Amino acid sequence: MIDFQTRARAIELVIFDVDGVMTDGSLYLGDDGQEYKAFNARDGHGMTMLRQAGIAMAVITGRCSEVVRIRMESLRVEYVYQGQRDKGPAYAALRAACGLEHDQIAYVGDDVVDVPVMRQVGLAVAVADAHPLVKAHCHWQTCLPGGRGAVREVCEGLLAAQGKLDALLNGYLARLDE
Repeated sequence: MIDFQTRARAIELVIFDVDGVMTDGSLYLGDDGQEYKAFNARDGHGMTMLRQAGIAMAVITGRCSEVVRIRMESLRVEYVYQGQRDKGPAYAALRAACGLEHDQIAYVGDDVVDVPVMRQVGLAVAVADAHPLVKAHCHWQTCLPGGRGAVREVCEGLLAAQGKLDALLNGYLARLDE
């Protein structure tokens, strides 16, 4: 079996689910019907580091939410597919748009709707609190749960495997010394 490090070195695009991966899966609804979500700032910084390292990012999520649009725009995530109950067509469109092979793509998920795409990609990642079926179909599992650092863990793991993490972190430290 191919290990995480080998799979991670080939990754050029990371696709994230939102609810249960970038958030803890809770949905907060206001009296006005407005949906609210809590995103982890450190997860966001991990995504910023991916972008700085030249790794593309996408989101494929089953729900439609203005807050997701705003958050992904602030993180400069280029590909955002919302309202995708069946994530397969969005994955196919994304793959075609990017011109990538399956083994160049990672997918991070937490629930059974993520499994069909996870079975196609080169690196399938389940967050720590993912459904057991998702864990059974992943190549790697985070130690941290969704919305609580799992995204940052994935980002740093990929960057480390590609030999890019130390340079990024040293760049931050160098700025402190200026």
